[in-house]
Formats: sequence, C-alpha cells, structure tokens
Amino acid sequence: MATFVDRVVLHLQAGDGGHGCVSVRREKFKPLGGPDGGNGGHGGGITLVVDSQQHTLLDFHFRPHIKAQNGAGGAGANRDGGNGGDLELKVPDGTVVLSPEGEVIADLIGEGSTFEVARGGRGGRGNASLANTRRKVPGFAELGEPGAGLDVVLELKSVADVGLVGFPSAGKSSLISVISAAKPKIADYPFTTLVPNLGVVQAGEKTFTVADVPGLIPGAATGKGLGLEFLRHIERTSVLLHVLDSAALEIERDPIADLDAIEAELVAYGGLEDRPRMVVLNKIDIPDGRDLAEMVRPDLEARGYQVFEVSAVTREGLKDLVYALAEAVENNRLAAPPIEPSRAIVRPRAVDEKGFTIDKNGEGVWIVRGIQVERWIRQTMFDNDEAVGYLADRLERLGVEAALGKKGAQAGDPVRIADFDFDWQPNAGEYISGPRGSDSRLEEDINRASAAQRLAARKARRVRSDDELLHMSEDGTVSTISMSKKPVLVEDDEDEDDGE
Repeated sequence: MATFVDRVVLHLQAGDGGHGCVSVRREKFKPLGGPDGGNGGHGGGITLVVDSQQHTLLDFHFRPHIKAQNGAGGAGANRDGGNGGDLELKVPDGTVVLSPEGEVIADLIGEGSTFEVARGGRGGRGNASLANTRRKVPGFAELGEPGAGLDVVLELKSVADVGLVGFPSAGKSSLISVISAAKPKIADYPFTTLVPNLGVVQAGEKTFTVADVPGLIPGAATGKGLGLEFLRHIERTSVLLHVLDSAALEIERDPIADLDAIEAELVAYGGLEDRPRMVVLNKIDIPDGRDLAEMVRPDLEARGYQVFEVSAVTREGLKDLVYALAEAVENNRLAAPPIEPSRAIVRPRAVDEKGFTIDKNGEGVWIVRGIQVERWIRQTMFDNDEAVGYLADRLERLGVEAALGKKGAQAGDPVRIADFDFDWQPNAGEYISGPRGSDSRLEEDINRASAAQRLAARKARRVRSDDELLHMSEDGTVSTISMSKKPVLVEDDEDEDDGE
C-alpha cells in the first residue's frame, strides 16, 4: 500500500444554491396577505488550507471525489433556507494547485495559507424579495445557482533548505538519518529510497531542513528511474548537496563522472542553475574509500566546490558539514527578500458585474457572455411565463436588447446565453399584471395590439379630450363648454328671475 503520495487529481463539486420559494400569506380575515416566500441558502464552497501536520496527499489518493453541501430551499412565512457547509481540505506546505492542462492556479506556501478552489452557488430569491410596485405578488421565484464543478491537480513540492542528490546507494539516506531525526529505509541495494524524506537538522542555534529524494540516474530528467517523479521536491531548496560514493571503485564508478552525470540531469530538468552546490565524499570508512576521496578532492575544489569527507557510519566529518550547511542556508536567507506573512486568497462575490459581450459565431448564433446575464439564465424558471417575462425585462434594462439591435440582430435570430438557446424577439413592452405565473406578452396572438397601441388606448381612457369637457349644472342638466379659452360660468335665466 502506498504511504506517500505527492500528486493527485481531485474531482470537486461545490454545493448548489437552494431554490427560492413561491408562497402567498393566507390567514383568517387576510386571504391575500402578500408574498412571503423565503430565499434559498447559498451552497457550500471548497477551500484548501495549508496544515503543517500534513506531509502527504495520501488521503486524497483514496478519496478523490469531493462534494460540498447544498444550500436549503426557502419556505413560506419568509423563512430563508440554510447555507450549505463549507469544506476545508488540509494540504501539506508546498502544495501547488494546477489545472488539468498544467496551468498553475495557486501555490500554497506557509502555515494557514488558504485558497477557495470551488465556490458554492448562490441561493435563489423567493417571491417576497422579487415583489415591487408593478409586480406586487410574483408567481415565481429564482432557482438556486449550481455550484462550481471542476477537476484540479495537486502536486506537492517539499519545502526544504537543503536537497541531497546523488546516485542510488550513494549514502543519502544514511547521511540524513545521522544528521537529523529522520528514519528512512536503508539497505544495500539500489533505489532503496522510494519516497522523499524530510529531516530537521540543528546546528548550534540554527535550524534547517534537509530533503532526501530517490537516487538519480542518467536520463532521470526524461523519465528514467524515479528521478523525474521526485525532482520537483528539490525545486524549493536553497542549497544542493551532492553526495558522492568514495567507494565507487568497488562498483566500477568514478565520483567525478557521477557528479557530471547528476549535473547534466539537473540542467536538463531546469530551474536549478542558481542554487549553490556543495559536495560530500561519503563512505571514507570503507577500505580505499579515504584514498579515493583524497585523490578526487583537488579536482572538485578546482571546480569551485566546497568539499567534505564524511562517514555516515563512524560520523566522521559530520560536524563540519552540518555547520557549513547551516551557514550556507543562513546566507541564502539573508540574501533572499523578506518573507511576507501568509495571506488568505480571497475572491469576493461580484455584486455589480454588469458587463457583457456579444459575438456571432460561424453558425449565425449570437453569443451573449457575462457573469450577471449567465447567472440570470441559470436562475430562471423557464416553465413559468411570468419568470420568463421578468428575465426579458432584466435583460432589456441591462442593455442586452439594445446591444443586439446595434450588432444587427433581427427578430427570430438565434441567441445563446450560457447553455440556453432561444429565438430573439424584442421585448413587447412593459409588464402588464395578470394571473400569477403568466405574462400576457408571451401569448401567441397575431391580432394582439402593439405596445404603442395599448399605451395610446390607456391614455385615451384616463384623459378627457382637450376640446370637450362634460359639465353638470346644479339642476342636473349637462352643458358642454369649450376648453380652448378660460371657462365661464353659465347661469340659468329662471334662477335669475327667482332672485329678483
């Protein structure tokens, strides 16, 4: 069974938002108390959090499918649905979040760093929140927005100060076991180390970490052996320590040739040219090992390397090596820019994103893109005519219809917003109240009057003609007077005689 996993593919699904509720308050003596449908709750999101207690991605290897909780739907009596619970996934320090195509989405370094990788859907509004002066009792509500669903790749790049590199069986595991508390597997055959090992080293008052990766062989950068899979664990190191086998004559290898082969693989992998190098000639306790170390040391120093002769068995030379590594790490830390405190990566919800674009594809379909318009489409109840009319009004107020007209769209042209296709018809006018759940503008009636005709008829009913005004006298007779000039009171002759 695998005990160390440094690369996994996660299938994430954030929670869906709850649907809004359609409800009308009804109680004794108040048969129509107004809309009281509550809003749906927001779906839960998925967040990655760096935890220093995590050292592997093993948990995700066995549980790659992760789904957050959905938001609850709204209810009557203005009861809003509860929000879905957010999920926090704990990952090791140094985890890189990638898209399936290999694009870096986030690089999580530092205890407590967070990143919201999948956002939950918005909850839909109930009809109480959709009521206004024109639509007093909406017969529809908004649907909950689906949560984000995506696949991401998590790769672990160990965060260590010193990286041990070398051929298999060069003594890297033995070295890290004696200079730190790490307990890697040690045996007398190649590729004993199958997973990276991390160790913490104390040198006086200085502390640094060491990473031991599986042995490298020629061609490791192209996939041979185990090198390619674990070379990324030395990308973050500040010092590279070459561990050379000074007993190489017994296995017909040359330490200088080993160094050149490893350097060639590091160059082929790329990105490690600026790391300072140090060399350790290990196994000087073996017969002839010390003699070989003394022979190759001048050549290595001539190349500019700082060389140490050590024995992981007798611990000879380890003290000087540890303090030299601590000094090199300290110098690198001082030269590096100051580390900024860990900050949470926050992506706030867009509340005023009203931008949209309109393009025409090769099939003659008008494509409307925009955060807000696509959300409106996902939240619309298309089996409810009133909801469809409400969507048309919102798109018109946003300027989508005007923009389509300027682009040259004609009535009946296909339009696509998000995953919804429809034939575009210009808005037939303002909302006219009718039975709940219906919109008379969507009725199929070829003889139906236009919006301008209906507006003119309504004005004619409400306003009297400027040329005539009905006037009723005190005795009940009706007189007609002209409004082209100032009105004059007309007195009855019979009344005048009575007055005399």
